[in-house]
Amino acid sequence: MNITTKILIWMAAGLVTGSLINYFATDNSIIQVYFVDGLFHVAGAIFINLLKMLVVPLVTFSLICGVCGIGDINKLGRVGIKAFALFLLSTALAISLAILVAKNVAPGKSFNLAEGLPDTFTVPEAPPITQVFINLVPDNPVNALAEGNMLQIIFFTILFAISLLMIGERGRPLIQTAERINDVMMQVVNVVMSIAPYGVFALMAKTFAQQGIGLIMPMIGYFGVVVGVLVCHATGTLMLLLKFLGKISPAKFMRKMRTAQIFAFSTASSNATIPVTLRTVEKRMGVDNSTAAFIVPFGATINMDGTAIMQGVATVFIANVYGIEIGIVGYLTVIGMSVLASIGTAGVPGVGLIMLAMVFNQVGLPVEGIALIMGVDRLLDMVRTAVNVTGDAVVTMIVARSENSLSMIVFNDPSAGMLETVHLPHHDTAQK
Repeated sequence: MNITTKILIWMAAGLVTGSLINYFATDNSIIQVYFVDGLFHVAGAIFINLLKMLVVPLVTFSLICGVCGIGDINKLGRVGIKAFALFLLSTALAISLAILVAKNVAPGKSFNLAEGLPDTFTVPEAPPITQVFINLVPDNPVNALAEGNMLQIIFFTILFAISLLMIGERGRPLIQTAERINDVMMQVVNVVMSIAPYGVFALMAKTFAQQGIGLIMPMIGYFGVVVGVLVCHATGTLMLLLKFLGKISPAKFMRKMRTAQIFAFSTASSNATIPVTLRTVEKRMGVDNSTAAFIVPFGATINMDGTAIMQGVATVFIANVYGIEIGIVGYLTVIGMSVLASIGTAGVPGVGLIMLAMVFNQVGLPVEGIALIMGVDRLLDMVRTAVNVTGDAVVTMIVARSENSLSMIVFNDPSAGMLETVHLPHHDTAQK
């Protein structure tokens, strides 16, 4: 049984276990204390921390290897511009599809506001755009590494790697050291992935024990439209881009992406999934490290297709709930703001809420309406993250194909990069 099948089985088991606890044992203090807030919480938190632990060293050394592997500053700039343009294109297509579907389905038309709208709702304040650009450059790179600030880490690491190239042969030993450390980090990813099924079980069991399937019912219209558009974007829009721009088989791509998608779904964090996404596009799909190491962390930070879809549907939903007509100009404003905000608010905590509040203020919708959709947002966030990670991989594949840094032999091999059982080395002392 391969790792993907194991994770799927344990994920389903966690979903069922959590839903049963939510339905039958909400008031059972033993189950809540020792299992939901005890075993499931501890195991899930440890698993998330293991993934986050890998992100900074893996991105740093992989990016050094990638930039030094490219060896050409012009090519690095070309790869960056292509990736940036494709991320903007996919975000624009995502929110346009969301608004189009939501306008036709019209969720929220018959919604009853008496179902519990709080009087006040506090949204995190967005920093000024000037400060966002200033924050791209770390004043203390060690602090950026410690805090896991991805944009600052990417900026410093690229600058450091370019400088390594500029000093020529004297930088070669450091580059070789980075390559060896990168190999070690990829092996650490393999070790962590070998225990992934149990971590995924704990995360799913805790989430559904606390949230419950029943939470969806009052919001079924909104929830259904968001999930429907997310699935359409992942399996339709992105696959069309992959087929026509990358000349790559979507069916083979989706089969190889399953593990990364499951990780993204269970963790609801693009950053935490970076190690798995990197391993998938490099080992499973054959993208050269020089391209993957740059695009995947970049995409995890600025690619927000899933968030853009949520914004588009949420805008239509809240407008219907309050009986406010936005009009075509308003929806075009929403599309433009979502695309720009995906860049401007990259790396800002609570980015989804900030972007949604900005959009609501711009088109004249009540910001307190966000409270209506927050109940199901955690469950939707899981699906959104899986879509975001899929978008990161699609853009990586398209750019890699255009730069001739994609091995089609590896991509066409169904068993390439399959995770093997991890065995710790041991010595037979009896023969000594």
